[in-house]
Amino acid sequence: MARTPIDAARAAAQHEAYERCLQRRGCMVVHADPAPDLRDAVFVEDAAVVLDELAVVTRPGAASRRPETASVAAVLQRYRPLRRIESPATLDGGDILRIGRTLFAGHSLRTNDDGLEQLGAIAEELGYEFRPVAFRGCLHLKSAVTHCGGRDLLINPRWTDPGQFRGYDGIAVDPAEPFAANVLRAGDGLVASASFPRTGAILERRGHRVEALDMSELEKAEGGVTCGSIVIEDR
Repeated sequence: MARTPIDAARAAAQHEAYERCLQRRGCMVVHADPAPDLRDAVFVEDAAVVLDELAVVTRPGAASRRPETASVAAVLQRYRPLRRIESPATLDGGDILRIGRTLFAGHSLRTNDDGLEQLGAIAEELGYEFRPVAFRGCLHLKSAVTHCGGRDLLINPRWTDPGQFRGYDGIAVDPAEPFAANVLRAGDGLVASASFPRTGAILERRGHRVEALDMSELEKAEGGVTCGSIVIEDR
């Protein structure tokens, strides 16, 4: 995406509203330490992949983002044992879509073959199914597809082939809203961006409860509703 100036105060207010939304939906919000010198650190999703048994600390594809993992790992170690992606591998959490015991993993400008190989080995060691998938046109896999619950996926078919996700039913975003495929399951429904009302209406017609949030400032950095949190389910 072309970069445009971000209103930091408005972005902070939008993030606070995002946190309140998660709390209303039954989540306990835990903060990592502030990192004001790391401008992308708010997008904590990229710093780790959490499984039932452990958390995998990533090695982000952008070198400037690698210091972000320290503060995220410090929080995650309270909840899971840690494993780490090691050089020369790179891996961004936004390229990994976990649905139960299946990991869909996208190769991208930020996630390389070594990263997929290392994560795949950890996943398969623990009995997960690891399914590499292709996508294009966006920064991370979860800009192209996310899980709505059950068998439903919200997907931009121009960016990733729905046929790769066998066993699931694809719900296509409205063609006028290509970035709408990023939604977050929380509580009894979905959190979505208010920037994409047509796709929100499609989801509601399919029986999904949708809460729309203004994420417009964070979207200027291609941030979606999954990017700002790492959801850890109780074991």
